[in-house]
Amino acid sequence: IIIIRIGAQIVYLDSVIICSKPSAHSGKLGQIGSWSPGGPVLQPGLDSLFSLSLRSSFPEDLEVSDYCRELLHLFGQRYVAYVNCMIPAARPVKVCQSCFSSYGRLVHTYLNISSDQMGPGNVSCRDSLLRSDRVMVVYQLYSNLEDLWSKSDCNHCVTDGYQNLTSDMLFFMSTLNQTLTCFEKYQQGNYTELCKNCKSAYRDMNELYSSMEKNHTLCIDIEDAMNMTRRLWSKKFKCSFAREENVSVIAVSSFMLFLPIIFYLSSFLHSEQKKRKLIHPKRAKSYTSLINIQDKQS
Repeated sequence: IIIIRIGAQIVYLDSVIICSKPSAHSGKLGQIGSWSPGGPVLQPGLDSLFSLSLRSSFPEDLEVSDYCRELLHLFGQRYVAYVNCMIPAARPVKVCQSCFSSYGRLVHTYLNISSDQMGPGNVSCRDSLLRSDRVMVVYQLYSNLEDLWSKSDCNHCVTDGYQNLTSDMLFFMSTLNQTLTCFEKYQQGNYTELCKNCKSAYRDMNELYSSMEKNHTLCIDIEDAMNMTRRLWSKKFKCSFAREENVSVIAVSSFMLFLPIIFYLSSFLHSEQKKRKLIHPKRAKSYTSLINIQDKQS
């Protein structure tokens, strides 16, 4: 056993353990170091832990320029503004008609970041903000929102440059408002009056939706609004009307239903005709033989 005296502190050492005699200064020793079976390991005190932190700046050749930092800050502001717009517009879906302007501002900022053109001081921010790390945080954030915009087909309902809604979108919204206004007017009490008086408005809305579907001018706002209106008409109000395309469907279905009957009937008639053709030569042969017998007898 080795005994070490440090002032009022006495430390007993052997090959396995280290123990210390408690004293008023034992707290200070605990701040200096501790022991583990693998050997003495120095642990910093509490004050030194707070003093260890990542430096807030790097050499000037690795830092982002002030111009790029301003662009990054602006991108963050417009990113948050667009997300805050989409959340309340998620149900019922109005992300295209309500958030196209904020999305346009976000796209404009990202194009400035990703552009090859030099900014003030001949500085390009594409490499420093988009390609300087493995994850490419700025690119991934923008890519997620761009993918959501694309899947929503919002470009079908918004003009180029994200300046306004298309004329088709505005006309559909007007037709939708007329239909919903009619629903609100007659939805009190018996729905029979609603089905009767709102049939024309609802039919016009359906025809408009079908034409936009053929022209590929639909976006998620229109699709969701049409689905909700149809649920109101059929499930809540229990309304219905015969659509014009039902006539062609019934005609085709009837033809397909009678097609097997026509097939078997034609097959039967065709087989009967063949039987008649086979019997006719036999009768002619027997008649000729009878004449020959009569001639011999005579």
